[in-house]
Amino acid sequence: MSMIQSGKVTLRSDHATETTGGRTSTFTRIDFPTPFPQGADVVVQTTVQTFNGPETPGVRLHHVDRTGFLIRMNELYSARTGASDGKHVDEVIGWTAYTV
Repeated sequence: MSMIQSGKVTLRSDHATETTGGRTSTFTRIDFPTPFPQGADVVVQTTVQTFNGPETPGVRLHHVDRTGFLIRMNELYSARTGASDGKHVDEVIGWTAYTV
C-alpha cells in the first residue's frame, strides 16, 4: 500500500554553495508528521513555490529515510554575474514524500 505525506518549509541560504559531497552542516532536517513503515522505500520531491529573489534557487536533498530528510537551498544562477555565491533570500519549498 502506498503512503503519501506533504508539507512546506521556508528556507534561505546564508552560506556559499556547498561543493563537498556529504557535507550537510548547512542543511535543515525535516521530520515527517508520521514515520513511514519500517523498510519502506521513500522518495521525496520538492519545488520552490515562491519568487522572492530574482536569482534562480536550487534545492539539494540528503539522507532521505522513513522518518524524514535533510534539505538545503542555495542560489544556482545570478543574472548580474552568471556565477552565484550560493546565498539566497527566503523562499517557500513544498515537498511530497511517498513510498514506491
